[in-house]
Amino acid sequence: MHAAATWDDGGVPYLVAAIVAVLAAVTGWLARPLSPGPAERRELIEAVNAVDRELAANLELTSVFDQTKQAVTLENGEFARYRETLERDAGPAAAAIAALYEGMSEAESAMERRGPANSLRPEDRSLIEGWEGDARAAQRSLRDVLRARPRAGWPAVSARLHGRFARR
Repeated sequence: MHAAATWDDGGVPYLVAAIVAVLAAVTGWLARPLSPGPAERRELIEAVNAVDRELAANLELTSVFDQTKQAVTLENGEFARYRETLERDAGPAAAAIAALYEGMSEAESAMERRGPANSLRPEDRSLIEGWEGDARAAQRSLRDVLRARPRAGWPAVSARLHGRFARR
C-alpha cells in the first residue's frame, strides 16, 4: 500500500517550489514593458500633434481677444476627432484636456460679455485667464505623453489583466 506524499518525505516542498517558480515566471511575463504597437503609436502621435496645434491656435485667439477685446470662437474639431484615441492612450492628460474643452464655452461666453468701452468684469477676466493657464498646462501634459516610458512592472500587469477581462 502506497501512502500519499507528506511534508516529511521531501516531495511536497519541490511541488511548492515548482508552483512558486511558475507563478513568478507568469508574473514576470505579465510585468514586461507594455508599449503600444506601431499603428497605435502613430495614431497617438497624430492625435497629440493635432490637438496640440489646436490648443496653440486657441491660445493665439485668446491673445487676439486680449488685444482687441473682440470675442473669438475657439476651435474644438481636432479634440472631437481624436478624443477616443487620447482617452485610450493618454491617461491623465486626456482627462485634463477633456475638462479644458468642457470649459471652453464658459470662456467664450465670458469674452462676449462686455461692459462700457469693451470692459470686462473681473470674474470674466479671471475665467478667461484661468482657461488660458489651464490650456497651457494641458498642452504641456499632452506633449509629455509622447515622452512617457512604457508601463512596466505592476502597472503593466494591471493594464494587461484589466484589458483581458474588459474584452470579455
